Amino acid sequence: MLTQRGREMFPFRDSKTNGDLPTNGDLPTNGDLPTNGDLPTNGGKLRLGVVRSLRSLVPLFLFVSPLAIPLTPPSLCSALGSDQWSMPRGDAQFTGATTTTLTESPQVLWEFRADEAVDTTPVVGDGIVFFGDVMGKLYAIRLADGDSVWQRDYDTGFLASPALHESLLVIGDVEGNVYALDAKSGQERWRQSTEGEIDGSPGFHQGHVLVTSRDGRLYCFDQTDGSVVWTYQTDDQIRCSPSIAGDRTFLGGCDGALHIVDLNTGQAVGEQFPIGGPTGSTPSIVGDRAYLPTMDGVVFAFDWRTGKGVWEHEDEERQQEYQSDAAVAGDRMIVSSRGKQVDAISLETGKRIWRHTLRRRADASPLIAGKNVWVAATDGRLIRLSLETGEEQWQYEIRGSFLAAPAIAEQRLILGDSNGVVRCFGPQP
Repeated sequence: MLTQRGREMFPFRDSKTNGDLPTNGDLPTNGDLPTNGDLPTNGGKLRLGVVRSLRSLVPLFLFVSPLAIPLTPPSLCSALGSDQWSMPRGDAQFTGATTTTLTESPQVLWEFRADEAVDTTPVVGDGIVFFGDVMGKLYAIRLADGDSVWQRDYDTGFLASPALHESLLVIGDVEGNVYALDAKSGQERWRQSTEGEIDGSPGFHQGHVLVTSRDGRLYCFDQTDGSVVWTYQTDDQIRCSPSIAGDRTFLGGCDGALHIVDLNTGQAVGEQFPIGGPTGSTPSIVGDRAYLPTMDGVVFAFDWRTGKGVWEHEDEERQQEYQSDAAVAGDRMIVSSRGKQVDAISLETGKRIWRHTLRRRADASPLIAGKNVWVAATDGRLIRLSLETGEEQWQYEIRGSFLAAPAIAEQRLILGDSNGVVRCFGPQP
């Protein structure tokens, strides 16, 4: 989904909504944004970026040339097995969970400096990390040591994560364009366009690529040549990614409904589930249930096979606002709110199990990794919590902000920040 920083940077109007944006809850309040001290000054060169077709000013960024800084020998980084993180939430169901428990005290193994801020979650496949920056450059770097494999510069902005399927890397931009590239070479295979900003990462199903857009449509493109197979229309913007279970995809819309779409036909399955207000969160699918947080502070659990609601969760003390995805594993789900709260909620009852209060909000979605919860916060802290109790177990702090969730692959955690630094954490060599 689109990060809060992205909404502040690219508040353009699209053809569908005439500029309808989230309510005042989306606007930054005093103390929520990084201070001047968060911008590195050593040798930095500040500039104003302009996205030409949007004709809107974006904030100042540190401009540095791409640089990989290996902090451990490459052989140590590549010797701990191989797994993938091909979707920004780890799987097509957007559970935001992995069984991998990282080392007790992760160390920074390497750092890579992109040209601009990295506000989205990387994806990882075959030992390569893929991500885009806010001014439209795509990067492929080695998971082993952070060295550059290829880069491709588009005159746009990327505020949605890419997705990877076999050798195909697909990403959408703020102008509604969709790019499909060869993951190994970075060569473009095809491109398509929608009529609104793309906030969510793509999905894949049986030779097709699924892309949502703020024009209110879900697009199904042929994976080989990008031709349109079908489209599904909603009544308002779609800011989430399409989560997939079997031959169904699930969409949380700004039209106040959860949509279920048959991927074979592009037609709605049954009636829409009412959620009472807009959401930019992607539904998490586990078995027969779909879990969805909303901007109005309600978390819904639905049985999508029967078409019935299971429970609704709402903070009894103070209304929360959710603009990130849930993480779901075992008997609980984890949600983080713009009210600085990280909550564990029972999947059975919808009741809160524990709460951890942050110093500032977390715009990034929480991530469950084995027995831990990882939270990347806007105050520049990467925090490790106990999944069982919510107690803090470890943290790492930067001068800047984390605005997107990390990726986990090969016993490593990879995370970008507002200064354009991508870090790889892993076992101490």
